[in-house]
Amino acid sequence: MNIWRQARWLEDIIPLKKGFKNLLHVLPYEDEFKDVDVNHYLPEKIVRRDIDIPAYPELEVVRHYVRLSQESYGVNTGTVPLGSCTMKYNPKINDVVVKNEVLEELHPETPEELVQGLLEILWELEQWLKEITGMDRCSFQVPAGAAGELAGALIIRQYHIDRGENRDEMLVPDSAHGTNPASAAMAGFKVVTLPTDTNGNVDTEALKASVSRRTAGLMLTNPNTLGLFEEHIDKISDIIHGAGGLLYYDGANLNGILGVARPGDMGFDIVHLNLHKTFSAPHGGGGPGGAAICVKKELEGYLPRPLLTRSGGRFVWDYSCDKCIGMMRVYYGNIIALLRTYLYILMLGPQGLREVCEVSVLNTNYLMKKLLNSGFYELPYGTRPRKHEVVFSARKLKKDVGVTAEDVAKALLDRGLHAPTIYFPLIVEEALMIELTESESIYDIERYVEALIEIAKEAYRDPQKIKNSPKHTTVSRLDLAKANHPRTLVLSTKYLKESS
Repeated sequence: MNIWRQARWLEDIIPLKKGFKNLLHVLPYEDEFKDVDVNHYLPEKIVRRDIDIPAYPELEVVRHYVRLSQESYGVNTGTVPLGSCTMKYNPKINDVVVKNEVLEELHPETPEELVQGLLEILWELEQWLKEITGMDRCSFQVPAGAAGELAGALIIRQYHIDRGENRDEMLVPDSAHGTNPASAAMAGFKVVTLPTDTNGNVDTEALKASVSRRTAGLMLTNPNTLGLFEEHIDKISDIIHGAGGLLYYDGANLNGILGVARPGDMGFDIVHLNLHKTFSAPHGGGGPGGAAICVKKELEGYLPRPLLTRSGGRFVWDYSCDKCIGMMRVYYGNIIALLRTYLYILMLGPQGLREVCEVSVLNTNYLMKKLLNSGFYELPYGTRPRKHEVVFSARKLKKDVGVTAEDVAKALLDRGLHAPTIYFPLIVEEALMIELTESESIYDIERYVEALIEIAKEAYRDPQKIKNSPKHTTVSRLDLAKANHPRTLVLSTKYLKESS
């Protein structure tokens, strides 16, 4: 099936969901507003009387805005290897389907009987995500990943409160995403940090020593932030559950096991999913995010409301809340991001999702092998295969010639390439955290490796040249120390006046 036939097929299947087209009957008509005097509703002092618009030829205006568009960088223009962000290509077919006037104008309080087709789509999406994660119930009420973490931590807290247990400690590995300890703290827990062993796993001996009657749970990412699969996940699950705690899964790294392994089968009780990462909705710059939080059967009552249910042959939102944690946001999630997730899964199917994982893992390990063979960058925690991402260290460059991970990142910009995540995780000195999704070709991977090797060679020939990068970008390197010093911060409109 070629992509254009596929596009037409998807455009057909969505509206054909029963009731989807009925949305058209609840939209306002432009004619109702054509005689409205906008100035009537504005304060007199802010209404413009004279508009001074510069007179430029059309060609200059077009060139100006085209040039600005060319300065934007994203997965449409090149590789974005930000570790733990899973910046994959979003198929344009998704844009075709969701660029729908009905969806854009849809009000969240539209009566349920008019959106039965849309609710059916969301119902099917929940069934698929339950199967993918090995969970029993999902809520789309959380807006994005960090809110999913907070919801998971709040569920753990409420679960123990209902059992009459005073458990106020949350265990978090030292390699975890920074939002994990933040979310645990926001939920009222004291964060207990677990060290990483020499093989890149959670130190199980330290885990045994840390659990107690105060342990509420463990927040864990698997594969972890080093890109390594936790070799002792069964043992970790037994230790936490044996101590009466719950196991929480941070889904930011799901791309590394998608369609191959399920968190529910590893012993996890709660899973949050970054739908915009794993399932290709565009993200970055703070949004637009999409998320789901899924739980095992015994925790269903704690999920944020509303939940989507079936009643009398139709789909309805259930707001009943006997012991739930409440609402994480107004209404029930980012519908456009959820629809993109639905389309992505629909197009790929079970085997396609598995191939997503296999190709992303293959890409990462191909880069890892080639970069390791160069001898310029170190690979902490051993050379066993990584999953979705790999964390190299520029420590050798810094020690030999004073070139840091930040310098390497800036030099990549001069070569037209996006920098990886740097200085994270904190347990890796001079960290370069690279994630190559299934979107990237072998050409993109080899180009990236060659650039990193070229930068290292240049660093040994002329380290100052690398430290002065970037030179060919719109904005040159900032003096971060000066910029962050409060006494040197100058708030002035002088530049704006001169430039205008």
